[in-house]
Amino acid sequence: MSTPSTPLATSETLDRYCHSLAHRARAASIELAGFSSESKAVCLRNMAASIRVSTPLILKANALDIVAASSLGLSPASIDRLRLNHERVEQIAAGVEAVATLDDFVGEVLECSTQPSGLEVRKIRVPLGVVFFIYESRPNVTADAAAVAIASGNAIILRGGKEAAHSSTAIVAAIREAIIASGLPLDCVQLVDTPDRVVVGLLLAMDTLIDIVIPRGGEDLVRRVCSEARMPVLKHFRGNCHVYVDRAADIEMARSITINAKCQRMGVCNAAESLLVHRDVADAFLPMIGQELKVHGVAIVADAATCKVLPFATLATDADFATEFLGPKISVAVVDSLDAAIEHVNRYGSRHTDAIVTSDSKAADRFASRVDTAVVMINASTRFNDGGEMGLGAEIGISTDKLHARGPCGPRELTTYKYIVTGNGQTRS
Repeated sequence: MSTPSTPLATSETLDRYCHSLAHRARAASIELAGFSSESKAVCLRNMAASIRVSTPLILKANALDIVAASSLGLSPASIDRLRLNHERVEQIAAGVEAVATLDDFVGEVLECSTQPSGLEVRKIRVPLGVVFFIYESRPNVTADAAAVAIASGNAIILRGGKEAAHSSTAIVAAIREAIIASGLPLDCVQLVDTPDRVVVGLLLAMDTLIDIVIPRGGEDLVRRVCSEARMPVLKHFRGNCHVYVDRAADIEMARSITINAKCQRMGVCNAAESLLVHRDVADAFLPMIGQELKVHGVAIVADAATCKVLPFATLATDADFATEFLGPKISVAVVDSLDAAIEHVNRYGSRHTDAIVTSDSKAADRFASRVDTAVVMINASTRFNDGGEMGLGAEIGISTDKLHARGPCGPRELTTYKYIVTGNGQTRS
């Protein structure tokens, strides 16, 4: 594994490099499919241990990325996502360990039947094969993605952003040491070690070697991947997440959920970006939540009804309601009904995570069934849309697609199925 930003001079050299990555990943995926659940779990536990042992090296590498961050024009929220400390490295290792404890879905018999011909037909869960994962400045995602891929029997090619190049290289080095020690095929985890953007396009064209691509980052990245990929794309799109405070909401619960959803960590995809308040509780709720958001340094852009109650709010544009701010800003609107809230979410949301706060079970059910989103939270913060919090261990992303997976994508979501048909000499007449 070379150091980050290795120059690769010519298009011919880049093409050979990409074909080598993809061919080695394909060979590793075929070999990995034969390993037992326990072998994969041992490897994951070794990965966690290797990450812990490598903490000083990982933090030293991360410090280089942080120093370079300002020159790359990263926002404070992006730098926060990039920054590692001992606690965050431990969280990375613990996330890998959590994946090791999950059930292995590979080999699961989904359906089984015996046909009149005597043939036994079994539908078996199998790995996807080779995953090309493109992501931006989140070094923890490097380990999460590798863990989920190994747990599900897939080889993975990691293409991290240049913002976290040193961090990702150090994490992958620790992971590959564990893979070697565990006896799994080394090339089941590979890191693209050049920042050249041409490499992405070359790999996106290799549909005979790569089975699926998963982009996780900004809207421009996702759109580029969707336009160029020849293989299926599993999209982790933007997170314009909503909290709707219903007329039957417990006001204190609504306050707590809103502040947690928006302020607990603002630069992540499951942070709330929009607050909707039923008109019947607006006069009671808005002054309280407005002042608390102000204390947290959150700027408010809002509709006219909200601005009347909160004079320090700025009148929102239509685009504001569709924006993922990833920072100290939130859009707020007063709605006349539950159905108006549902309509607003479906119009402006990104199908990521949307929450309702209510004591009315019928309202909760109507919201849950009619909002077009991957994850609905009822009386809970949007921040719980997370693989670990939902029992999946580490995740490779939160899919805003509907096919073939939706919501947090753990090991099960990186599988497909095939049919195995067993006979005793049957021929078809």
